Amino acid sequence: MPLVAGIDSSTQSVKVVVVDADTGRVVREARAPHPDGTECPPAVWWGALKQASSGLLDGVTAVAVAAQQHGLVALDDAGEVVRPALLWNDTRSAPDAADLVREGGGAPAWAEAVGSVPVASFTVTKLRWLARAEPESARRVQQVMLPHDWLTWQLSGRASDPVTDRGDASGTGYWSPASGEYRADLLRTAFGRDLAVPRVAEPAAAVGSTGDGLLVGPGTGDNMGAALGLGLLTGDVVVSLGTSGTAFAVAEAPTADASGAVAGFADATGRFLPLVCTLNAARVLGAGADLLGVSLDDLSALALAARPGAGGLVLLPYLDGERTPNLPDAHGSLHGISRDNLTRENLARACVEGMLGGLADAVDALVRVGVVPRRVLLVGGAAASRAVQAVAATLVDVPVHVPAPGEYVALGAARQAAWVLSGAAEPPQWVAVGATVLDPTPRAEVRAAYAQARDALFGEG
Repeated sequence: MPLVAGIDSSTQSVKVVVVDADTGRVVREARAPHPDGTECPPAVWWGALKQASSGLLDGVTAVAVAAQQHGLVALDDAGEVVRPALLWNDTRSAPDAADLVREGGGAPAWAEAVGSVPVASFTVTKLRWLARAEPESARRVQQVMLPHDWLTWQLSGRASDPVTDRGDASGTGYWSPASGEYRADLLRTAFGRDLAVPRVAEPAAAVGSTGDGLLVGPGTGDNMGAALGLGLLTGDVVVSLGTSGTAFAVAEAPTADASGAVAGFADATGRFLPLVCTLNAARVLGAGADLLGVSLDDLSALALAARPGAGGLVLLPYLDGERTPNLPDAHGSLHGISRDNLTRENLARACVEGMLGGLADAVDALVRVGVVPRRVLLVGGAAASRAVQAVAATLVDVPVHVPAPGEYVALGAARQAAWVLSGAAEPPQWVAVGATVLDPTPRAEVRAAYAQARDALFGEG
């Protein structure tokens, strides 16, 4: 059987899966950690990738990388890294994002130009920050890549010009999903001069080969990889609960949301991937468990012991600032506290409902740009929690599917590698994984309480 490999290089770790190219069955897998933080030397990713893939790739014929979006890898004219990469969760560029939106004619103009309104996560804002805050480093920069671009280049032995794909390029803030072209004018506005950027490869193009002769696919961003790994169809909305939270869906046409809530990304197949991202997801549960001095499983049990609505407690989960809504300097807050409702059970429930409340708002934002959900797929580490599953069913009005746990970003990269290997017009059709299905049990009062607390933060309630 032909074997392919998919690599997921995320904020926290690298995962490598080796897969049967015909069926999608995982044959073997490995992982290695990344350091925590908002900056990382790209060489650390490369070292972790080599560690995780050591002895794993025997018999593999093709490989592709899906990696964390938006990160800024700045290189000099010799292709050497100028400074540690700035990651998506580095919010120092929030003032620069606001400046760029204003200089570019406002949010509607940006949405029209590149499908998204820049916030601190986007690469374009990090370029402005670098030019402003570290001018000596900025003067050395001649080209810019994303994390997956750089890793793909390393895999290919730097033997060819750097490449990216339309999915990851769509998260830079200087590439347009609608036109399929870079906006060099916006890059110049951000950085003050031109920079070399990777060529945007076709979705199933072989872009090089490793020293061992493996074909290398163009790769993509992590959310696009997850969409490919899950085999998303029209009407499928993914709510992914990792370090960050995302809600996204495959679309046939580009979107442009002037409110900035929905990023109008492209996907890894030639289609589009409107997406909403929150900075705070699984770590909200971890913080709640630490506060209560319990395990995550115990937090889930406590939350299930409380009634929906947590007795009136509402958590706004902006523990690390927030991206959607755009509140980079915000902190979390607990609303509605009384002597009667301040119990361990209600606090646990408020953590789960708060984390998912922001993502239920994200699904609503997708609906506003034309997505018509037929089901919600709940994935990511926190999706295994029984409390998370139960609460999710109370916040949406379509069935909630919880696919079997899997490394879907890495699987998406592997599916792309199999597509490159096959030369077919569409990705291979792999056997769908089983899922737990929960019928919707909407609780309008829970959504209303969350909305009231959220709007009060903006002076609207």
